[in-house]
Amino acid sequence: MTVDLKIDWATHAAAKYACENWHYSGVIPKSKLVKFGVWEDGRFVGVVIYGVGATSSLVRQYDLESQEGCELVRVALKKHKSEVSKIVSLTLRLLKRAQPGLRLVVSFADPEQGHHGGVYQAMNWVFTGNTQPSMEYEFQGRRWQGRSFRNSHKGLENSPEVRKVMGSSKYRYLMPLDKEMRERIEPLRKPYPKRPKQATSPQGKGGGAAPTRTLQKQAAE
Repeated sequence: MTVDLKIDWATHAAAKYACENWHYSGVIPKSKLVKFGVWEDGRFVGVVIYGVGATSSLVRQYDLESQEGCELVRVALKKHKSEVSKIVSLTLRLLKRAQPGLRLVVSFADPEQGHHGGVYQAMNWVFTGNTQPSMEYEFQGRRWQGRSFRNSHKGLENSPEVRKVMGSSKYRYLMPLDKEMRERIEPLRKPYPKRPKQATSPQGKGGGAAPTRTLQKQAAE
């Protein structure tokens, strides 16, 4: 079946709606973002978002300046027909065209959410292992990543209503955007993790994490 797939810039309102309704986190990151909308046969089906990484040192370990790397922070899609790998590949192509200085994209898959990075594996991203677990927060029935919670609920970190918990270790994937970067990170490659036998994701809830620069005018809301 032929599908008319279109990728274009998304408004902040559209991206926020997609994240709140079709991503397991239920929130859009509070940082400078580059937001791509996804349409199939003229119907809006979600977004792919790139943004500032969880830490300022996201890509420094790969001998890059902060403005040379970014993080794939959200893949928020409702029921759709196109392969997610194809959708993400098209957004990467547009991102690289708009920001030629970018050299590396980082993303994380959360096994606690039943994600093992199958989309990244299908696209030949480089898997480099697991991150160190970090502090997360439980508040009003929802688990928040540390930075996301502190940005959204400033001053509540020590509230008695908030429970601090140790988060899961995430799978780290890298996508180089040029040949030299591919050669630089390829030696870091490790065997891909396998899909958990009984892991399932809620219907319509996309995976993907939570660029490191303002990304010029495309980052403006």
